[in-house]
Amino acid sequence: MSAHCQLTGTKPGFGNTVSHSHRRTSRRFDPNIQRKRYWLPSEGRHVRLTLSTKAIKTVDVIGIEAAVARIRARGGKV
Repeated sequence: MSAHCQLTGTKPGFGNTVSHSHRRTSRRFDPNIQRKRYWLPSEGRHVRLTLSTKAIKTVDVIGIEAAVARIRARGGKV
């Protein structure tokens, strides 16, 4: 599963791990991505979305219909 949110577009960030001796090695900051299944009443089916935890809270506020409309407006496939 790629570390990419379908709703917000959140992707991994990159940076360095700095040791005690100040040596730097590269690392990734992955977003907290979860797979969540929602019932989509307008289409009469379930959809499985790959969302960050912040996006899950956003879906709870705006509703699944509006969230799917936003994903499709971004060019995403549902």
